[in-house]
Amino acid sequence: MSINAAIQNEIFLTYLAIVGGLLLFAGLVLAILGALGRDVLSISRTYRGWLIMVPIVFGTIFLGRTATIIGVTALAIFGFKEFARATGLYVDWWFTGTVYVAIAALGLVSFVSDPRLPRTGWYGLFMALPVYVIAAILVIPILRNRAKGQLRQAALAILGFVYFGWMFSHLGFLANTPNAYGYLLFLIFAVEINDIAAFTFGKLFGGRKLRENISPNKTVAGSLGAIGVSFTVPWLLSFSFDHFEPLHLILTGLIVGVGGQLGDLVISYIKRDIGIKDMGVVISGHGGILDRVDSMIFVAPIFFHMVRWFHGLG
Repeated sequence: MSINAAIQNEIFLTYLAIVGGLLLFAGLVLAILGALGRDVLSISRTYRGWLIMVPIVFGTIFLGRTATIIGVTALAIFGFKEFARATGLYVDWWFTGTVYVAIAALGLVSFVSDPRLPRTGWYGLFMALPVYVIAAILVIPILRNRAKGQLRQAALAILGFVYFGWMFSHLGFLANTPNAYGYLLFLIFAVEINDIAAFTFGKLFGGRKLRENISPNKTVAGSLGAIGVSFTVPWLLSFSFDHFEPLHLILTGLIVGVGGQLGDLVISYIKRDIGIKDMGVVISGHGGILDRVDSMIFVAPIFFHMVRWFHGLG
């Protein structure tokens, strides 16, 4: 991945055209609805948020492998920060500082080469790092000679690192693969389509709630509709990975359709347990970092290991 490679890459240019076209079409629809006197204030706020986020995403990938890994690592750090603030862990800098350093280490091992193998990205250390980080977190109370309240803090730190750090950072490691543009852009696009499909089908058909005590607005119809759309998307966007066989396309649809919704539901029950609506307010109409990337947290590692199993990483 590099600037020159992006300029010449058909997959990158195709996604740029698709997303640019969709944003233009959505803008025209909103303008027409507004002219007809419809209330589009809430949707317009969300749309303006996309006008900020899309250039950032494409710009980061356009700049290449280094920028992509740094960008994913930064998202993981700020996502953990939101989680730490919401749960009260943030005030304990022994734990939060350790997790910050650990997430930065994930970015570093995603970037450097394995000294034993001729490939970018130190896969072995990337996979082993959680063992060392969890051990370090569990040792903190011993170093402080403190027991009261430490189990909760250690548990939150471990959850924050593994879920918001390590699992999500698989997305950045995909930048080391030969088909990085296809994998990254497909996942980002397909996960958002999955979210939109769940919302749309839920609004259109309503019906039985999916998990009313966790996310009252989600319905079974919305979930099934999103899964159906997600199974279709890999076939429609198969140019993203022309080396995939039909089985791989089916698995990809399953990973996005189910994994995306599980990630969203996990953040929902965390927020409901804490008693907050959004994890933060980074961009108007989109909530915090975690509210935007939650659907990717399950999808990225499962897709990553599916690719590694069938096609390898380099």
